[in-house]
Amino acid sequence: MHTAHPAAALRAYEQPTSWRERLAARVDRWSTSPALYRWAMSSLLTRWVVRRRSAQLFGCMAGFVHSQVLLACVRLRLLETLLESPRTLAELAAQTGMPASSLQRLLDSAVSLRLVNRRGGGRYGLGALGAPVAAHAGIRDMVEHNATLYEDLRDPLALLREPNQTQMHTYWPYTPGQAAPTPTGSSSFSRYSSLMATSQRFVIDELLAAYPYADHQRVLDVGGGMGGWISALAQQHPHLQCALFDLPPVAALAAEQLRQKGLSERVSTHGGSFTTDALPTGADLVTLVRVAHDHADATVLTVLRAIFASLPLGGTLLLAEPMANEEGLSPTDPYFHFYLMAMGAGQLRTPQALSALMETAGFTHIELAPSPMPLHAQILVGRKSRHRATAS
Repeated sequence: MHTAHPAAALRAYEQPTSWRERLAARVDRWSTSPALYRWAMSSLLTRWVVRRRSAQLFGCMAGFVHSQVLLACVRLRLLETLLESPRTLAELAAQTGMPASSLQRLLDSAVSLRLVNRRGGGRYGLGALGAPVAAHAGIRDMVEHNATLYEDLRDPLALLREPNQTQMHTYWPYTPGQAAPTPTGSSSFSRYSSLMATSQRFVIDELLAAYPYADHQRVLDVGGGMGGWISALAQQHPHLQCALFDLPPVAALAAEQLRQKGLSERVSTHGGSFTTDALPTGADLVTLVRVAHDHADATVLTVLRAIFASLPLGGTLLLAEPMANEEGLSPTDPYFHFYLMAMGAGQLRTPQALSALMETAGFTHIELAPSPMPLHAQILVGRKSRHRATAS
């Protein structure tokens, strides 16, 4: 029997096998040609394409600097100060204690990023992109929190090789490999629960507008943190009886928050682990908000099966979280891919991948609900069919 030479076999394997692959290979060679670049720059018809792509590539390279400009503005409270009233360089330097020459560079950078703009009389005011940062504490908290991620990203290859050796991994008390959680009142649970509560505000309004909750009577929020979402839902829909399930220290924090809001009679709290404990029954709608992407597929499937088991026939699951673009072209995907890797076992999934997990757990009639701001979260709805009582 004749055997091909290994090198020849490798060359044959590397050759494109379809016309699309052959075309793509030719485009690769064509687009990297110095001659093409010189021609494109000399033509009025193609020069804008080269400039646009060059600017996009430079944006990739400069992105970290941009994030640090934003972090500096947050730490100096510049945007909140400018929300109160426009200020001059001298006034801002006196207030922040920064040298005017250095602060000038920061302000010029913030102007170019539209965080700040120039006003009359040498004053600076709040820019279009600075306004939401100044208005929402959750954005500022996430900007500050991202500083931990950036420390882990200083050596991206080290992160890729050893994703469990990160500062971000130790931030979250429920990630794999962490020590057993301490009793109620643990600072780690308070820390991450507070961050989730403030940042969740971006998603709550979208969730309230995206689904007809009037069709339900009782709602269980799984992994509900300090109760920000379930509180808003209960306040907007007084007919609902609600419940929250999370780890015992987190459920205790949520119970106190609900008591302060006067919702203790309508929202009950339940402590436990959704990977080992049965969920409370009786809800005809279960919500899973920004939970699945924190965990590996096996854990997500365990949670989904527990939710399926807790629901009555005809019950509904509403799953909301950031989701990957199926074509991989979303500018937000790289952030979530690396953030979740640094965090531990998290994974950014497409709606199709999450739908497949929901279907495996037993849910049917799965659909992607319209979302006004899919950057923050997309929403999948699945049902426990009356014609399918058990999960596959």
